[in-house]
Amino acid sequence: MSQKRSIFEEVGKSSPKDAPKAVGVIDKGAKGARRGIRAWLMVLFAMVVVMIVVGGLTRLTDSGLSITEWRPVTGAVPPMNEADWQSEFDKYKQIDQWRIENQWMTLEDFKTIYWWEWGHRQIGRVIGLVWALGLAGFAIARNIPTGWTGRLVLIGALGGVQGAVGWWMVESGVTSGEGVTTVASYRLATHLGLAFVILGFIAWYILLLGREERDLMQARRGKEAKLFSMSTGLLHMAFIQILLGALVAGIDAGRSYTDWPLMGGQVIPPDPFLLEPMWKNFFENPGLVQFIHRIWGYLFVIFAVIVWRRGRTSAHAGTQFAFNAVMAAVAVQLLLGIGTVLYAAQVHIAITHQIVAIAVWVLILRARFLSHFPVSRSIREG
Repeated sequence: MSQKRSIFEEVGKSSPKDAPKAVGVIDKGAKGARRGIRAWLMVLFAMVVVMIVVGGLTRLTDSGLSITEWRPVTGAVPPMNEADWQSEFDKYKQIDQWRIENQWMTLEDFKTIYWWEWGHRQIGRVIGLVWALGLAGFAIARNIPTGWTGRLVLIGALGGVQGAVGWWMVESGVTSGEGVTTVASYRLATHLGLAFVILGFIAWYILLLGREERDLMQARRGKEAKLFSMSTGLLHMAFIQILLGALVAGIDAGRSYTDWPLMGGQVIPPDPFLLEPMWKNFFENPGLVQFIHRIWGYLFVIFAVIVWRRGRTSAHAGTQFAFNAVMAAVAVQLLLGIGTVLYAAQVHIAITHQIVAIAVWVLILRARFLSHFPVSRSIREG
């Protein structure tokens, strides 16, 4: 016989006599080590961030061509004695970068750039190992939630593609007798762009795993479609700006014009279409490449302001705060971009510019996520 209840009793209040809740289909389908997988993805996220930063420093120090071979397994062991070091140095002496730019280098100088490139590749190997061991462990324990196996495999697959793209990039600069002293800028942009794609997937999965499936399904009903669409557009604009930044870095275009807001004392830099055929200017003409990066940056900031103003009208405080964070990061990035130009892309400013780009990317993703899955507050909490 059921117990009588007071009409003043809170609906959500439970009592020891209450029967246990039945597990629904949603909970059954979502069971698994969500917290453990999320923690594992957070480790991968941090490692990918370090990978991007070290890759940026490798480029800024012109160290990327110091290892002229792709040895995914045996390359994990660095030179162990002077003979090994001399052998690596002799291989480097065979490429155009040494012949044209770095004949002044001693073996000790070479070791410095070698360690940067070796460290960059080694981090990639460690990321692959952490991913493989983690995935295998969760799979063997049968702790992967329903529908998540493909997502987790995707991260590793993209990582494998990234390794191949990395060598494809380096190969473009390991030449002899062709007068090439750096990697192809469009290949560098592909490499960096894929790194941000991988980082984006990991960040999105971390956000999804931070809330239960039941909560996500309920939150989806309150999706702010217009804000989600606008933040998606902002994310796409940010990605294009990242690719343009890689093109700038690939040809050291950031050091070609160091005045702002003009370039060489004029709005459009001199000789923007100097190279033949014309399409080469969009990849190899430092003035035009930097000009495009600047213009797209201005458009990105303008649209960020528009999206931010829309975000402030959200009915959810968490979403509003997320878009405030995006706008703050974009403002910092704008100032850093100007500073990078004025100081001719000095290493410490340029790498900070890249680090804040990571922050902008992730913060836009988070704001977009909250537009799709807003966190509602109850009347009592508000």
